[in-house]
Amino acid sequence: MKPRALGPLLACLAVALLLPGMASARTIPVGPTKELKTLAEGLANAAEGDRLLIDEGEYFECANITIDDLTIEGAGKDGSTILTDTACGGKALLITARDNITIRNLTLTRARVADGNGAGIRAEGGNLTVERVKFINNQNGILAADAPNGTIIVRDSEFTRNGACNPACAHGIYVGKLKLLRVENSKFTDTRQAHHIKSRAARLEVTNSTFVDGPTGTASYMIEAPNGGSVVVRNNSFDKGPKSENHTGAIVIGMEGVNQATREIKIENNVFKNSGNYPTFFVVNMTATDAMLKGNKISGQVQPLRGDGEVN
Repeated sequence: MKPRALGPLLACLAVALLLPGMASARTIPVGPTKELKTLAEGLANAAEGDRLLIDEGEYFECANITIDDLTIEGAGKDGSTILTDTACGGKALLITARDNITIRNLTLTRARVADGNGAGIRAEGGNLTVERVKFINNQNGILAADAPNGTIIVRDSEFTRNGACNPACAHGIYVGKLKLLRVENSKFTDTRQAHHIKSRAARLEVTNSTFVDGPTGTASYMIEAPNGGSVVVRNNSFDKGPKSENHTGAIVIGMEGVNQATREIKIENNVFKNSGNYPTFFVVNMTATDAMLKGNKISGQVQPLRGDGEVN
């Protein structure tokens, strides 16, 4: 009998030795019936690459996440793992202070702080992924500090009754100078006073999402890129409500002065309805980059474009 080849086995061992985080990554259960009963206890026992799996239920907790490559996930379905009412550091329910963090299957609600910027998530590191998270009745849903090489990806999430403008404006999502903000398959409803999304990222992509002010929503813009940057808005549905506090437009680019490269503006295959009794623009483009509008369907008192660009 010939000896068994050792090549594949040695290769696997080499990978394990070179990437110890992958080999040692753990799922850490957290909940009232578990050994680790609180999010704080789970984080105290976590290391890079680990996944905290939190039982469904209501937790009056917040956390400052200081571990790279960490996943925090609710075990229950449909957001039944709830973090509420508590803000760490005068900032947020969850502060992501490191890189490559994933937040999944949670409800983050009722974040309030004295300066008016309480957030469900305060992103202070790089490369945050948010999946299937509900942000309900916070001052900000997500608030992100400048991280020029960082990215934030939001998927399959809901933003409901977030926003405030007292003393400063807080939004559904508000990010500083990032490399990329991408929002996919998400829903924004009943935002109060401020914008559903405000982004100072070098590139903003919003796809397959729904924005509805509703009969009581007082939102300002639906999407704003105040300093320019590349903007791609594709396959979304927008309904600007009768109580919107800003009638200027739905998608507004460059209103605070363009201070970064705007490589492209593509607004494609969206549906926009103005449900208010006032005129508005679908897109307001204050940059010198042509906004390319294609395949959009608009209704109500709406003009498609103010500023440079083409409408097809």
